Amino acid sequence: MDEARKTVVANEPEAAVALEGAVALESAARTPGSRGSLGPVALVVAGALSVQFGAAVAVLLMPRAGALGVVTLRLALAALVLLVVCRPKLRGHSRADWSTVVAFGAVMAAMNVLFYQAVDRIPLGVAVTLEVLGPLALSVIVSRRLINLVWAGLALVGVVLLSGGGFDRLDPVGALFALSAGAMWAAYIVFSARTGRRFPQADGLALAMGVGAVLSLPLGIAEAGSKLIVPSTLGLGLAVALMSSVLPYTLELLALRRLPAPTFAVLMSLEPAIAATAGFLVLHQALSVPDALAITLVIAASMGAVRTQVARNSPERLQS
Repeated sequence: MDEARKTVVANEPEAAVALEGAVALESAARTPGSRGSLGPVALVVAGALSVQFGAAVAVLLMPRAGALGVVTLRLALAALVLLVVCRPKLRGHSRADWSTVVAFGAVMAAMNVLFYQAVDRIPLGVAVTLEVLGPLALSVIVSRRLINLVWAGLALVGVVLLSGGGFDRLDPVGALFALSAGAMWAAYIVFSARTGRRFPQADGLALAMGVGAVLSLPLGIAEAGSKLIVPSTLGLGLAVALMSSVLPYTLELLALRRLPAPTFAVLMSLEPAIAATAGFLVLHQALSVPDALAITLVIAASMGAVRTQVARNSPERLQS
């Protein structure tokens, strides 16, 4: 981040930073040979592929350790790997730094607990489609444009279509867990960006992962007990931790240093399609035509929201 961006971050509301960053991303993407702008986008897409296929592996692990046990394995093993690799410094951080990291860790734990409770009840692609409504809401709220109500309405149509007129078709508890995970996902985007600005490299991520692991540990032990230390379960748990936490969270944290939160949120809107693919290839969860259309509508709504935001703030319009 250059000095001009540092000044904006220090003195302007986070929403303004997000809008300014969206303009920068779009402008750079239209410039030939702008590898620097495409780099963070590639990081986000790679992270999405990793996390969704990791989630598919986690579903396979649930019969052995339960949903809460999988969360504990994922966070604890990921925290162990990151703390060993990053060796973050515990001294020299302000109270605000620590507050941010603890909040990030708590949000991370809540997001994982809610999401795995959802995928234990409803198909992976459907769960992620409902979950992505959180980042979509973040993008719509930050932009504050009436046209985004159209995109929100399109997403709502997708959700209604997905539910088939009633969430009882999906399992209402699973759907509620997925929607709640979406709210935590929106909070994760905000706190991940703040943590990335306050801590060097992936130090803040490692510390936050440790916080999340500690918070989830009692839940995992209560549900799975000694099953958590069975060698084969630990092996699968490590795979989930690497695919669903270590790799994607690191890539996303690096990307968020150069991408605004709303732009990141819209890139993440591709995850329902990726999750549906992972669910089909790994879990053999085929989607019906209405479900596939619903997922498409939610993705289109997210894409439309960010494109509207970028068009409003494009250099050409600002100069006219």
